[in-house]
Amino acid sequence: MSPRPRGFDLDHALDAAMATFWDKGYAGTSAQDLVDSTGLGRGSLYNTFSSKRGLFEAALRRYDSEWTSRVTRLLEEGEGPARERIRTVLLSVVDEETTETPEHRGCLVVNTAMEMAGQDPEITEHVRDTFTRMQTALRVSIEQGQRDGSMPGDQEPRTLAVFLLNSMYGLRVLGKVGDRATLTSLVDQILPPVPDAP
Repeated sequence: MSPRPRGFDLDHALDAAMATFWDKGYAGTSAQDLVDSTGLGRGSLYNTFSSKRGLFEAALRRYDSEWTSRVTRLLEEGEGPARERIRTVLLSVVDEETTETPEHRGCLVVNTAMEMAGQDPEITEHVRDTFTRMQTALRVSIEQGQRDGSMPGDQEPRTLAVFLLNSMYGLRVLGKVGDRATLTSLVDQILPPVPDAP
């Protein structure tokens, strides 16, 4: 095996590869696309990640750890009642889709689910695991909200968590074509602001 090039930055390579897969999808990304985006030779890429598939899995794990961890922190460590923390997460999706990513790339995990889940068992399991962890984080927040009075106590937490998970990823999909006002109004329908106490 040839040694890694001097100055090889694994995080930079993964970020560049992740952005390329995000823009083009797995099937639409060529080996040359990855060489161009990372600045590394094919030998260095394949010696490090074994294959295009190996690099994709590493990039998907990196995206998952960054985005899922950030959302989990917002739910667990954000300010205010649980309901407002959940609303903050939904609005952060709107921000990302309309401000941070003007190219409307959506969510890499959702994009991967639509492209590969059901056809690739390992990728399907990875996507399922991501969804499960997000659902669990939402369920825990809902239960906290039911205790602090910010979430309705007559709804089953798991069912409501599934609804919110579906809504969150739905915002990601609609963000590919929707505008900020439309997405924000959807958040108001999904989880309206808590009305002022009389």
